[in-house]
Amino acid sequence: MGTLKEAARREVERHATELIALSERLHADPETAWEERRAAAAVPELLDRAGFEVTPAYLGLETAFHARYGSGPVRIALCAEYDALPGLGHACGHNLIAASSVGAALGLAAVADDAGLTVEVYGTPAEEGGGGKIEMLDRGAFTGVDLAMMVHPAPVDVAEARPFAVSHSRISYTGQSAHAAAYPEAGINAADAFTVAQVAIGLLRQQLPASARVHGVVTHAGDAPNAIPGRTSGRWYVRAETLAELAEVEPRVMRAFEAGALATGCEIEIEPESQPYAEFRTDETALGHYRLNARALGREFAPPGQAARMNRASTDMGNVSQVVPAIHPYIGIGSLPATNHQHEFAAFCVGGPAERALLDGAVALAWTGVDRVTTAGRAS
Repeated sequence: MGTLKEAARREVERHATELIALSERLHADPETAWEERRAAAAVPELLDRAGFEVTPAYLGLETAFHARYGSGPVRIALCAEYDALPGLGHACGHNLIAASSVGAALGLAAVADDAGLTVEVYGTPAEEGGGGKIEMLDRGAFTGVDLAMMVHPAPVDVAEARPFAVSHSRISYTGQSAHAAAYPEAGINAADAFTVAQVAIGLLRQQLPASARVHGVVTHAGDAPNAIPGRTSGRWYVRAETLAELAEVEPRVMRAFEAGALATGCEIEIEPESQPYAEFRTDETALGHYRLNARALGREFAPPGQAARMNRASTDMGNVSQVVPAIHPYIGIGSLPATNHQHEFAAFCVGGPAERALLDGAVALAWTGVDRVTTAGRAS
């Protein structure tokens, strides 16, 4: 297996310049969920040149793709995320995720015949709230995969993902606009509905489980200070330890939004933005291999603490892990004190430490894929 691993590493290193260029290209041109048209075209280019069979608009999803190489009995899937955050660009480093998954796939393709592998790359849109992987699962993606992997940038290295389950909702209130000075009694204030709801949520937090998180933003609160807002809207997330706990917590939060409508006389519309994201089910054997491989590359895992808490962030990769064996380790880019979803973190997602993380992540994933052949009982 050592010979296979060295061959995979050499292939990643041979493509290092192209992988870094891909990461920089995505970083300079961020596209948000379901709008990643240029990214979905750019990410598989290198795979196509390397002989992968590429399927664009995979399963009818415009900004998804699938790439496949080899015909071995062990199927290894790499997940490439490439959506950015509204207003923050690649402040979660999905440019690095995409490039490291492509790199890992190239490394595995170089040894696929000898190792008995089929290598697959899934281009997965809309992780940032859109649930792209869930849509893909519902349409048949990942069926029969032996191991699905990706590596996510973070301030420091953390091996195990422990994300919260989460629901994403769009909340809208409809009241009646009116002149705020001349005819205030004719108005039904849709902005007040959000005020009531947020006060209710604030009071509810004392009775919620310690693992629950409730947070959101009002995206539209009115148009003019002298007009009572007749329509407002916002986006809210509810998180919990598991999908089961989420099913208990979320209705209580939704009642707080309903209270805003009841108190003000507004109509309310609650629209899910995606299906709920699940908690993560880690394949412990594969994670053990990843730990050893990352350490062999000189990576050091951070102890539990503030800097290591990115592993609690929710991801639709959790839904994949409920269906097939999966790992979702975090790789450090030396960004502290900057952390994910900050402009400062986005700036760290290119440059020297990010490039090292990209290539180390690609090699560590490729080596873990090779290790999977051993655990599947098909070592060459």
